[in-house]
Amino acid sequence: MESDKTVTTFSHLGICVSDLDRSLRFYCEALGFVAAETHTIGEEFGRLMELDGVALRSQFIRRGGVAIELLHFTSPAAAGDSVRRPMNQRGLTHLSFRVDDVDAVASAVAALGGNVVERTRTTFDMSGVPLDFVYCTDPDGVRIELMNIPG
Repeated sequence: MESDKTVTTFSHLGICVSDLDRSLRFYCEALGFVAAETHTIGEEFGRLMELDGVALRSQFIRRGGVAIELLHFTSPAAAGDSVRRPMNQRGLTHLSFRVDDVDAVASAVAALGGNVVERTRTTFDMSGVPLDFVYCTDPDGVRIELMNIPG
C-alpha cells in the first residue's frame, strides 16, 4: 500500500555546464528542448549543495515530459574535465534519445559543439527491424546516445 508521502514523480536531471549559452543552444537546437524557467541561485543553497560561496544560474530546458536543469556555476567555478566517462563507471552513464535520423541529429550535435564518436556507430537488423545507434557527447563531455528504433 502506498503512503501519501511516497515520491511518485521524477522531477529533473541536472547537468553542470561550463558555458550556459553554448549548452542551451546545443540542447535546444540539436535535441529539440525548449528553454523554460531560469533562476539565480546563491548561498541559500550552499548547505544543500555542500559548497561554500555558491553562485550560479539554473536554466531549465524541457521536451515532452523530460526536464533538464543546466547549472552554470560562477562560484565556486565548475570543476573536472570534459572527458566522456566510461560506461562501466558508477553513476550516471548517459542520456538517450530516440531520433528519426541518427545522421542528421549527429551532424547537428557536431555543429553545435558536441562530439560524435563515430567508432561507436552500431547498426544491425533485429527480426527484420533496422536498428541504428551512435554515442555523442555534449560540449562538456556528457555521453548522449542517439538511437533510431522504428515503431
